Amino acid sequence: MTNNEQAYLDLCRLVLEEGSEKSDRTGTGTYSVFGHQMRFDLEEGFPLLTTKRVPFRLIASELLWFIKGDTNIKYLLQNNNNIWNEWAFKTWVESEDYHGPDMTDFGRRSQQNPEFQKVYEDQMNLFKEKILTDDTFADTYGELGSVYGKQWREWKTSRDGSIDQLKNVVESIKSNPDSRRHIVTAWNPEDVPSNMALPPCHAMFQFYVADGKLSCQLYQRSGDIFLGVPFNIASYALLTHLIAHECGLEVGEFIHTLGDAHIYTNHIDQIQRQLSREPRGLPKLQLSSEISSIFDFEMKDITIEDYDPHPGIKAPVAV
Repeated sequence: MTNNEQAYLDLCRLVLEEGSEKSDRTGTGTYSVFGHQMRFDLEEGFPLLTTKRVPFRLIASELLWFIKGDTNIKYLLQNNNNIWNEWAFKTWVESEDYHGPDMTDFGRRSQQNPEFQKVYEDQMNLFKEKILTDDTFADTYGELGSVYGKQWREWKTSRDGSIDQLKNVVESIKSNPDSRRHIVTAWNPEDVPSNMALPPCHAMFQFYVADGKLSCQLYQRSGDIFLGVPFNIASYALLTHLIAHECGLEVGEFIHTLGDAHIYTNHIDQIQRQLSREPRGLPKLQLSSEISSIFDFEMKDITIEDYDPHPGIKAPVAV
């Protein structure tokens, strides 16, 4: 059993056994612990879970979307990535421009009513088609506001300027590796209340260079352990690899610090099924040697090898 996967499985068991029952914004209900840290040695292998299949292609395309500073789901849909659809879809179906069937509380209704699920899927497919084919519609309803990519690449200042945090941190790692200020934050108190489809869950990350290795620590204020956290682990491990690649460093650790770490009440069966499985060997990450800058990578330049997980486990997303 790998230490990397064990850290995640231990968190699952901890929350199941000791988590406090709490209400939440979505109305679903959770079991939760506050304040937990996992450490992943990136030299052991790439921390993509093996006790269930985790779709690396979705993780990589979402991260490239962040790195580009993009905040519109059109790029994601062009890469067959649907993980941000629900938040944009919600904006459309609650607007005056929407004239289709009632989609109030569509997430929970589609889970509870198979007939409504078909109606929801038809409207979602229509929405995706319009995003991909109608630029005006995409500009209006594909936009998620000042979410991660905007904050990473174009943080608005009080003096009408902007800060490219990600570019600055890469240059800082190169020029002053011992600095304690290699930090990027997505939590912008001015934008959180009114200008984001979803306030950042992975709120701030910091890099650390020692012995020729690059490590990264993420502070995540809120973590959906079954669906979200496996993505976050792999995403920030990939980000660490990409920046290490540009800066001529080896990879060290990814350290994942969680605030509210929770399991939704409708994910309990899925978590227990996952915990019944034996972990397998971790895969390997391959980055194109022809690409030098983190800002030039495309999907074709990033591959995962020797990934042999157990089958995926489906679960509903709380919106």
